[in-house]
Formats: sequence, structure tokens, C-alpha cells
Amino acid sequence: MSATKITIQAKVLAGQQKVWDYYMNPKHIVNWNFADPSWHCPAAENDLRVGGEYCARMEAKDGSFGFDFKAVYDEVKVGENFAYTLEDGRKVAGSFREENGETKLTLIFDAEDQNPIEMQKSGWQAILDNFKKYVELDE
Repeated sequence: MSATKITIQAKVLAGQQKVWDYYMNPKHIVNWNFADPSWHCPAAENDLRVGGEYCARMEAKDGSFGFDFKAVYDEVKVGENFAYTLEDGRKVAGSFREENGETKLTLIFDAEDQNPIEMQKSGWQAILDNFKKYVELDE
């Protein structure tokens, strides 16, 4: 049985290279990689190459819960797209496309079977919206 695919998008008012850099660089990842203000991302590592590992530490600010979001890259086309496999075997793919001075960032990911699809979509979208806000505030 194939996994349900969920697609989320954001149009970021910045050039494609800046959007790529802010999405991939750990010094930026720690500033946007959380869905809710009660959470944060205190650490991130990103070995951006096929076979390289991505790891972002995600924690509740009150210390009540936290986890490492880990993946291994299957594909990297710098500035344009990436694909990785999460520890549980689910796939994620991202693409960056510049049009008229803004960049459309699209993520497609395999749903997990623990939470409702809509909850997963809204959680990932909230992180992407936080990313968009972070990039656009840094103009």
C-alpha cells in the first residue's frame, strides 16, 4: 500500500537563492522550524548531499517534550530541489521555483498513520508559514 501524499506550499517574497539558503542553512533553520510559538528548534545540522543527514531538534519551550527530526538525503539539486527519507521510511520532496520576484516552495510528504491527515497538513503548513514570515522579515 502506498502512502498518502500531502502537498503544502508557500509563495515567499524573495529570490530563489535566498529562499534555498534560508531553508537549508542551520543558522536560519533554528529561527523558523516550529509550528507554534510555544516550541522552538534549538539545534539543526544539515549535510546537504546525497547520503548526507539532516537533523533538527524540536522542543517545547517548557521542556515537556522534544524530538529529533532526522532524514537522509536521496537527491539534492542545489538551489532547486531536494528529496529525503525520514527515519520511519516516509519520503519528503521539496522544490523551489522563482516567478516574478517571488519563490514558490512546494513540499510533498508521505503521511504517517498516527495522526489525521488534516492535522499533519496544518502542522507542516504552519512551519512553512513560519519560514515564509522569517524570510520576508529579513529583507
